[in-house]
Amino acid sequence: MNRDFALHVTKYFSEYLPRHRGVSENTLCSYRDTFVQMIKYMEGKHRISCRKLSMDDFTSNRIFGFLDYLENERSVSPSTRNQRLAAIHSFFKYVQKNEPSCFSLCADILAIEFKNTPDPVIGYLKIEELQFLFTLPDVGTRREIRDLAILTTLYETGARVQELIDLRFGDVSLASFPTVVLNGKGGKSRTVPIGSDVVSILRRYINEYAISIPEQYLFTNSQKTKLTRVGIQYIIDKYIMRGRVLQPTMFNQKITNHSLRHSKSMHLLEAGVNLLYIRDFLGHSSVTTTEVYAKANPEIKRKIIEQHGVKLGIQDKYSNAKKDELLDWLKMSF
Repeated sequence: MNRDFALHVTKYFSEYLPRHRGVSENTLCSYRDTFVQMIKYMEGKHRISCRKLSMDDFTSNRIFGFLDYLENERSVSPSTRNQRLAAIHSFFKYVQKNEPSCFSLCADILAIEFKNTPDPVIGYLKIEELQFLFTLPDVGTRREIRDLAILTTLYETGARVQELIDLRFGDVSLASFPTVVLNGKGGKSRTVPIGSDVVSILRRYINEYAISIPEQYLFTNSQKTKLTRVGIQYIIDKYIMRGRVLQPTMFNQKITNHSLRHSKSMHLLEAGVNLLYIRDFLGHSSVTTTEVYAKANPEIKRKIIEQHGVKLGIQDKYSNAKKDELLDWLKMSF
């Protein structure tokens, strides 16, 4: 029987998450931040130092207290609160399986429910906005040829930003059937097709930068090192601001490095592509995740309503005289 918190946390982060779950670096960092904040909370609120923490120190009431502390004192959003709780649940599920003496303690914490949050607002670009965006980089300059390649590849492949950052030259095939291999969450990879326009842009970029080594990162910064999420967001912001100056009616919502992925998903939906195909294209583990796009798209909702309206054969079956009779009956009867 071992109820040493430090031992379980060490094994959880060094063995379970990377080896058994195969989680991404970003997930590891997010989970790590949760535990750093929780340990500091235990030290500050309950005067228990990290060295002395035991599994018994973590009760459901204290976890509730930590979550309330995040919302009320650190001003995190309900969705961030839920992310922290997801990390806590993951850890206590792991402990529950590996330390039977902690089963009941873990069960109490796993019973803590996630907070209800409003449906997320999915920001995406309309087709005309996207076309305008791709005209903004000056392809007469070497740097902006790279930027255009980044923007178009992000959209065309529907890649997560980390997938684009990790993309290597060997993952790209520009032969008869051009494809890009994306390495996604949990070590899963998927192959997505790319169109002729993007192929032309990538060929020009690859030639301009003399990229030839398969292991070489496809997109790099001015120091020829791997791009970062912040770096890609900077590139997007640069062209969004440039576009707003030229066309103030464009880009009226916040555009992030995930917006191009959202845009691709929405445009596939609007084109009538099956959700199952979009699920595989995006690398979602479940079609339920993909359905969020359908729920957030008013054009898709409108089409569904129109289709069902036709199927039902809705028509006006009441004459004006009968409607007047109905109105009189309602007034007299109630």
